[in-house]
Amino acid sequence: MKKLIFKKFIIIPALAAVVFLTTTAFKNDFFEIAKQLEIFTTLYKEINMNYVDDTNPGALMDTAIKNMLVELDPYTNFMNEQDVEEARINNTGDYTGIGARVKTMEDKLLIVEPYKDYPADQAGLKAGDEIIKVGSIAVSSYKEDAGNLLKGSTGTEVEVTFIRQGKEQTATIKRAEVEINAVPYFSMLDSKTGYIVLSQFTDKAYSQTNYALRDLKAQGAKRIILDLRGNPGGLLNEAIRIVNLFVPKGQLIVTTKSKVQKYNRTYYTQNEPIDIEIPLAILINGNSASASEIVSGALQDLDRAVIIGSRSFGKGLVQRPKSLPYGTQLKITISRYYTPSGRCIQALDYWHRNENGEAVRVKQESYNEFKTKNGRKVYDGGGVLPEVIVGPNKKSPITTALINNDFVFNFATKYYYSHEIDDLNAFQFTDADFKDFKNYLKAANFSFETDTEKELDEVYKTAQEENLSDAILKDYNALVEKLKQVKISNIDDDKEFLVKALTQEIVKRYGYSEGLYDYYKRHDPAVKKANDIVSDISVYYDYLR
Repeated sequence: MKKLIFKKFIIIPALAAVVFLTTTAFKNDFFEIAKQLEIFTTLYKEINMNYVDDTNPGALMDTAIKNMLVELDPYTNFMNEQDVEEARINNTGDYTGIGARVKTMEDKLLIVEPYKDYPADQAGLKAGDEIIKVGSIAVSSYKEDAGNLLKGSTGTEVEVTFIRQGKEQTATIKRAEVEINAVPYFSMLDSKTGYIVLSQFTDKAYSQTNYALRDLKAQGAKRIILDLRGNPGGLLNEAIRIVNLFVPKGQLIVTTKSKVQKYNRTYYTQNEPIDIEIPLAILINGNSASASEIVSGALQDLDRAVIIGSRSFGKGLVQRPKSLPYGTQLKITISRYYTPSGRCIQALDYWHRNENGEAVRVKQESYNEFKTKNGRKVYDGGGVLPEVIVGPNKKSPITTALINNDFVFNFATKYYYSHEIDDLNAFQFTDADFKDFKNYLKAANFSFETDTEKELDEVYKTAQEENLSDAILKDYNALVEKLKQVKISNIDDDKEFLVKALTQEIVKRYGYSEGLYDYYKRHDPAVKKANDIVSDISVYYDYLR
């Protein structure tokens, strides 16, 4: 039986090799590819047959594939059957489950956001709840992705055991079909300004944006603000169709260039627009990526919208799924895309890495200049740069660590259970609240080792080996103390960014995402600035000349 398994694993790569080697793209490297495949196949067989302990052939192959792809870029990925299903959900926004955004951790499932009026919300689950058991299965002992335990057929029930504020509780949740809207919110800001939030480019993005735009115009909207902040992107065709709402039919929107001829394409608008004159502002930030950058970059190049916020992420690469055996897929980067002016806004260089193997940002002095339709200067290499900067353009590594390690999230949970808010629209995160946040970080033993500290530690270890540590100990300790002070001051330097992040997280606890967008209408500086610009037609056109 074991020999049959090995035979199958040998035959599959061999057949794959035949397919690869008969395509034009690989003919020039025929010998090298054949050589490496033969080495790999033989090595794989020898390990599985002769290693001292039992091996898992599937796990070995999975590790080999992923380690091979990590040398390319983070968007070229092998997807198993579960990953393929996740990709389908990302593209459609539809699935069956409990209706909550969940983060899978080593020993628990963290409820990040229950969707309003969906099963998890109806069962009383809150952001910050830590699910430790699903049915009779402990999350800590489950070897696969425990998040899949929450999925199931519509109408079926699942009992979850969770920790809230240190106390163990249970809840029974009836699964249901969940639809995540691409446009989760739109409304009038005032009697003449419409506001549309587009959160992702699923296959519903165009239809929902189209509907929102028409509805707002019917309500009297004479100008539009389209909010793409935090939108990670998605389907290319949806982005082109959304641009088409505001520009004429037949307009070049994006060009893709690849080493494979069939992927070299130009994309033009195909339909009649809704309104090519209405003043338009686009909001972006550092988490606006991919399709968000196609929309904002194209409208900027065509002088059709004023871009407001902070520099976008800078993803100028296009991926396409390729089917593999047994329901798996390869999502592979096939091309770079270029906006109408001819620029590629890719910010990270994955093909020329630093000494640590990390992708480096394209240096600003290496940016190339391009011209918009009206002759304004725009640049490639670093994402889309807004005409109007609102808010911090970047955050320090310490602040990034605070967010990535859930300190902002956890403080919002703590705040929710210790404060009552009667009027959410009047909420303000005060200086006293920020002081409480810093005290919380101290109590939680937040520690973050900077690259400088790591290098300094290595220098001191080397000094010890060379018997020089006593001579530099005093200066070393002084530097370490100084670095601690600088880290604390960095938190204060990033206060604006942190206060905004904390405010967003707290407001969502009380009013869900819908409440946050309502809050934005009244308090968000970028929304206010955008409304000021589109409300004054002379100012609006001054930015586009």
